[in-house]
Amino acid sequence: MIKKEFAKRRQKLMDIMGPNSIAILPNAEVSNRNRDVDYPYRSDSNFHYLSGFDEPESVIVIMPGRPHGEYLLFCRERDLEKEIWDGYRTGQEGAIANFGADDSYPITDLDDILPGLLEDRDKVFYTMGNIPSFDQRVVGFLNHLRKATRQGKHSPTEIIELDHCLNELRLYKSSAEIKAMRQAANISARAHIRAMQFTQPGHWEYEVEAELIHEFMKNDCRSPAYPSIVGGGENGCILHYIENNHKLKNNDLLLIDAGAEYDYYAGDITRTFPVNGQFTASQKILYNIVLDAQKAAIAAVKPGNHWNQPHEAAVVVLTAGLLKIGLLKGKLEALIENEAYREFYMHRTGHWLGMDVHDVGDYKVGGEWRVLEPGMVLTVEPGLYIRDPEHIAKKWHFIGIRIEDDVLVTKTGHEVLSAAAPKEIDDIEALMAKAHA
Repeated sequence: MIKKEFAKRRQKLMDIMGPNSIAILPNAEVSNRNRDVDYPYRSDSNFHYLSGFDEPESVIVIMPGRPHGEYLLFCRERDLEKEIWDGYRTGQEGAIANFGADDSYPITDLDDILPGLLEDRDKVFYTMGNIPSFDQRVVGFLNHLRKATRQGKHSPTEIIELDHCLNELRLYKSSAEIKAMRQAANISARAHIRAMQFTQPGHWEYEVEAELIHEFMKNDCRSPAYPSIVGGGENGCILHYIENNHKLKNNDLLLIDAGAEYDYYAGDITRTFPVNGQFTASQKILYNIVLDAQKAAIAAVKPGNHWNQPHEAAVVVLTAGLLKIGLLKGKLEALIENEAYREFYMHRTGHWLGMDVHDVGDYKVGGEWRVLEPGMVLTVEPGLYIRDPEHIAKKWHFIGIRIEDDVLVTKTGHEVLSAAAPKEIDDIEALMAKAHA
């Protein structure tokens, strides 16, 4: 992303905020893993969205109409001795030159400077609860100002949820964001192809996960967008399975739900394929039901349709398929109304996608499902999960199938960003046969 992209985002936020307002946004804190080891640092998504700045101990302050500069960035000072140990710091000059700040101050000066900035404003845009320790500081500043009103100090009269404003902005992707998401999806698709080419009986789930991570990192994605799900056989029936520590067996399916994070944007793809490269007859039947349901759901992704229509389309196909093969019994309409399908399909058909894999944005507005509009990106991921209940024929036992793609709403319909990952049975079997020839 270029500086102009972040400047546009800040301007859009200021347009929402209006005059006599201030927005305060602290960055994510460093999280300790164990003893002297920290987790790899990642900025808060909203913080990065507005700044592109990726260092801890930093705070954004935005003040529409401020004569001396509307965008202030508090961050760590340059410190050559500490940089020898922990890496480079941007410092105040770098914050202005490289990240477009109108002014920058040392983070250690925040308690001295921020109360004075708050004094001139009526509305404070802030999110309570994300960082409790910082909440206490902000509340302390405001209480101090309230107590000083007799001395002529002005105290803000409103605190407004900042997240809600940013959630709406982030829901509509710009052309630069869509470009990054295409790249995230393409890299994720290549990783799924690599996994298919590698997989065979006797390999371990974590070995397949290693192939995914290798493909992510060699393409400039330093981490997955979320912990990869690599579930063979019955593990594919566990929706959020991440242990990835079982050996893959002949005649089992392997369900992989994995995506790369590219430039802070998530890919999110699920593919299900046979460990030995050949679907069994029972696996083919269930797989085609899920694939048909996904195609019906994707077809429902277009401007003017509401959020729930892809899910409704998938449910009809899944229920009809289960009824046809005898896993459900009764009338189609009644089975749908009673949600009988939930024994085998217990989750929704998708979610918003963006900087977070389960991205921000309301699904309902005014109590009604949100209407899909160009620039929104969502996943479409129906599935079927058959464990081993006594009333189910053994041929269906422990078959878990999910097929997931990343879909952009366009002006005329939709674009499947993750289309490069094969999902037709013939294409999967041909790919695996060629890899193991």
